[in-house]
Amino acid sequence: MAGELNLADLRRQIDAIDDQVLDLLNRRARCAQQVAEAKQQDGEVDCFYRPEREAEVLNRIAANNPGPLSRDAVRRLFREVMSECLALEKPLTVAFLGPEGTFSQQAAYKHFGHAIQASPSGSIDEIFRAVESGSSQFGVVPVENSTEGVIALTLDSFLHSRLLIIGEVVLRIHQNLMGKMTKVADIRRVYSHQQSLAQCRGWLDRHLPGVERVAVSSNAEAARLAAEGDGTAAVAGDMAAKLYGLNILERNIEDDPDNTTRFLVIGRNPVGPTGSDKTSILISTRNNPGALYHTLEPFARCGISMSKIESRPSRREAWDYVFFIDIEGHREDASVMDALKELDGRVTMVKVLGSYPRAVG
Repeated sequence: MAGELNLADLRRQIDAIDDQVLDLLNRRARCAQQVAEAKQQDGEVDCFYRPEREAEVLNRIAANNPGPLSRDAVRRLFREVMSECLALEKPLTVAFLGPEGTFSQQAAYKHFGHAIQASPSGSIDEIFRAVESGSSQFGVVPVENSTEGVIALTLDSFLHSRLLIIGEVVLRIHQNLMGKMTKVADIRRVYSHQQSLAQCRGWLDRHLPGVERVAVSSNAEAARLAAEGDGTAAVAGDMAAKLYGLNILERNIEDDPDNTTRFLVIGRNPVGPTGSDKTSILISTRNNPGALYHTLEPFARCGISMSKIESRPSRREAWDYVFFIDIEGHREDASVMDALKELDGRVTMVKVLGSYPRAVG
């Protein structure tokens, strides 16, 4: 009896706390509405989302978290709270690589929360055009996978685009085998995106030898096809299985358990510094001996760490290349400004693609 009375008391405490949480959430929402009114009075009407402000809030909340909830848990919770509050001000339209159910959509929700108008696009080019035209305020594009390397089309799109990188998302990719059937033995064909098929090549070789593999435009499209055909399965994420009503036959079949994809968030306006930032730049050098060394040397002398360098054909002439470089810091940091100023006299072209908060969690 004592145990039952104690449990009932704990439930009453939880109910009371829930009522307090609900009240505080609505108080926060009303403050967000007042923020929108103040911004409108100042003439700001296009977009109220500020990546640096969101990063500041999430970092502060995570740092002040006493537990038992983990830092990642409170980040997720508060990201959704901020997403809902921002939607009261003005909902965001975010373009992603469709159709619905892709990892790109999952990355969009991870970065912005679920209270957005997620707009599927048929290609990376379409995402850039949607943001450039203003039909979407932001876009989410894949840029590299930890096992399969860079997404060349994304890098190439920056060559002629005026858009800026305003954020990044790092998403752990779990690939699942799914279909209408209930047994793996009934599978005669497997659909997936070519990168996903490559990421699961070892598992498929061992467990489905001789089964036809068909590359399609996206994992979500693979799930749609699997839902329509007998004996067909797909390799895709949880979201696609739920969306198309498929059974998950095997989970986490990726060959690399640390399989991760990095996405870039693109927009039209620059982002202010947060103290934990990255800057992406595009550089073209002269085709001279030591040109790349002279390009990179200012970063080393200014104490700036470089996290990535990738070369791509410039498409201006044969064997002419440009370099995509990620460095630590914000373009407004003194050391970064000094390095970029010196770099300007050493290369034929330097273009800052954006400074943005470093992805966390």
